[in-house]
Amino acid sequence: MSDSHLESWIQNPELLRQALTHSSYANEGVRKEVHNERLEFLGDSVLQLVVTEWLFEHNPHWNEGQLSQGRAAIVCEPTLAEASAQLDLGVRLRLGRGEERSGGRQKHSLLADAMEAVIGAVYLDSGLEAARRFVLETLDFALKGVEGREAGRDHKTALNEWLRRRGEEPTYEVVGSYGPDHAKTFEVEVSVGGVPLARATGRSKKEAEQMGARAALKQLSDSAPPVPNQ
Repeated sequence: MSDSHLESWIQNPELLRQALTHSSYANEGVRKEVHNERLEFLGDSVLQLVVTEWLFEHNPHWNEGQLSQGRAAIVCEPTLAEASAQLDLGVRLRLGRGEERSGGRQKHSLLADAMEAVIGAVYLDSGLEAARRFVLETLDFALKGVEGREAGRDHKTALNEWLRRRGEEPTYEVVGSYGPDHAKTFEVEVSVGGVPLARATGRSKKEAEQMGARAALKQLSDSAPPVPNQ
């Protein structure tokens, strides 16, 4: 998308500037800058509402667990980072020198945070209806992908069932947590028999475990033939 795309959603240049300002830039700058963490906090709430509402309306037969799993498959770091990349947010981020040197423009965590900050800025600039349209447009690929496939699937249960037939079970270990307290990202490693199989991140330990289980299950399914039911 072109650079002007964001300006069509956020008319206030100061709001847009703030949404694209990482705390590392604000802390290193000579002039006082407002970073995007408050907008990120607001945008996360707007995003949760819009996605929850969409799933509720489009999947009338899903129960609470299915709706929760569907939302987790959309409101997660990899999906938000992909949406951020489609908007070219990485090249527009205002980063401090340290983040710039460490490849911050490609970090999923920074891209996902920026996406939430932009959603918050759209909400403040133009209201909830505009923010809803923005979310539904930019996350259309994820909403379509989750419907009838990922949504409602408990990946941990699926992995447990797959391994139980082989006399094994998975273990989950939190190997890292990043970001401010209000928007932490957790990294979980999934192992079987002491052998690490996959790592994944999420906005909660539960979400990270689900994403890790999905990755582990895919790896196991791709690398081994199915075992017949006993």
